Amino acid sequence: MDKQQLLKDYRKQEDKMCLSQILDKIEFSKAREKIEHTDFLDMYQVSLVENFLKKIKFENYKLYGGYEEAERKILIVYPEKYDEKMLEKNYNKIIQIVRITLPEEEQGNYSHRNYLGGIVKLGLKREKVGDILVYKEGADIITLGDFANILKEQLPSLTRFEKSVLKIEEIGELKQKETKIEEVKIIVPSLRLDNFVSDLAKTSRSKANQIIEQERVFINGQNETKASKQIKLNDIITIRGKGRFVIKEMAGTTRSGRMVIVVEKYI
Repeated sequence: MDKQQLLKDYRKQEDKMCLSQILDKIEFSKAREKIEHTDFLDMYQVSLVENFLKKIKFENYKLYGGYEEAERKILIVYPEKYDEKMLEKNYNKIIQIVRITLPEEEQGNYSHRNYLGGIVKLGLKREKVGDILVYKEGADIITLGDFANILKEQLPSLTRFEKSVLKIEEIGELKQKETKIEEVKIIVPSLRLDNFVSDLAKTSRSKANQIIEQERVFINGQNETKASKQIKLNDIITIRGKGRFVIKEMAGTTRSGRMVIVVEKYI
């Protein structure tokens, strides 16, 4: 395959580099008849890669983050001889969990920021780590299998985790994330995306447009950069750093003609 030809429509250098690495993984998988996988991709990269693979009509892949709603995922490329069951047998080799159990006096006090901040402070590579699922007792950190031991050994060097218990678990042992949903009503002048981002992120329209331009907004898992995009019932809007929202009901209009929308916010 002509790599330059396949990538000619992509202007951003980081997009070209990401997709070039994907094409390399595909070539390696074909040549070696083996599974290949990437590091963890963020939501923007997942959307970019998924659209690219559809464009080039490549089907022997799986985007996997350890559980269905994962935001950060790896791309697994596999030979044609593999079926779904054969692929699943390799999940535990590719991805593992570092489970942190906090001492009793600290339980309930740590947020996602505490865990991610620890990883960043140690200078560990973010792309080796997937989603971090936080619970009262601690957290499950999803990580590449060959990185799990490094994470387990280095995190206790931080004061915040020095009394914690760390264990490596198979991805099948991942705790089910407890989903909390809060129903809220918002009022928007129209169904344009920037109106929703402004209200959901609690910011101005101009700042909402910046968030959209920064490629931080996703509709049904796909990155969206058009502020004028029309939102529909049951759309899932994800704003990186702000949360995930489901459009559940168009509940009428105000006297001034603005639209009342019922939204489920995942917290």
